[in-house]
Amino acid sequence: MPVNYAELYQQAVQQAYFGGLYFRALYETPNNQTIKWTGSKTIQIPRITVGGFIDVDRDVASSFARRADNDWEPKTLAHDREFPMFVDPQDIDETNTVLSIANITRVFNTEQKIPEMDKYLASKLYSEYKAYGGQEITEVLTVDNVLAIFDKMMEDMDEAEVPQEGRLLYVTPAVKTLLKNAEKIQRSLEIKGSAAADVNRNIRSLDDVTIVSVPTSRMKTAYNFTSGAVPAAGAGQINMVLVHPTAVITPQKYDFVDLAAPSATTGGKYYYFERKYWDVFVFEKKVPGIKFHVTGAGA
Repeated sequence: MPVNYAELYQQAVQQAYFGGLYFRALYETPNNQTIKWTGSKTIQIPRITVGGFIDVDRDVASSFARRADNDWEPKTLAHDREFPMFVDPQDIDETNTVLSIANITRVFNTEQKIPEMDKYLASKLYSEYKAYGGQEITEVLTVDNVLAIFDKMMEDMDEAEVPQEGRLLYVTPAVKTLLKNAEKIQRSLEIKGSAAADVNRNIRSLDDVTIVSVPTSRMKTAYNFTSGAVPAAGAGQINMVLVHPTAVITPQKYDFVDLAAPSATTGGKYYYFERKYWDVFVFEKKVPGIKFHVTGAGA
């Protein structure tokens, strides 16, 4: 029976994908379950505008009028990527299987594919946020002001009636350290520590907001995707992203992988091919559900 390489590889991908994707929650936004495709690479997001109450005039019948309308917010996928590769069986043999397809694809996933998914999400989220008029915070973060800046982000979301439950705070490791050492948190730890032998300084949530620490390399405002994903010239550093998953949509259009065994057609080599077609978008009316702190030339 022939080996189904694609099926075996997909099992390995799933294990790696869910282990190393820092923005996993945004790639799993419930919005992805309601995508309406209107073309081969276009989705349409419906938007409805409704008027409010008017005063009652008891002397006349109600004045009926059109008080609701809708339009569409089109989104077109653009991030279409592929990984074509061949491996000579003799290279596998002469490296004691170090250059096996399994090893190569594992390294590709952990060092290229998954990091690129995070990098693309962070940079695309930022570009969409800016395109819709979002203004990032650029004040230098310190242990004295990091909580105040976080509080301001939360306050703005509260004013915009963004749901309090489910908010996520993505931060660089340096910002997580600032949060751990912030004056008010330290004071609380000192009080608790006076009655306990050990104090757990891990900060995993703040005001019921889940904190996710993301490597600095995956939190740039722009990347060059010519080969892999490297910071673009002039890219700024994203330090904090406060976001509600319902503000984004991350459609996955196409995911294909296959491996051809050595044959005359492949010139006696293994041919490996992977293609992934996806994108990241922000709902224009839900931009208030996103807040950025950015420093550097891209800010």
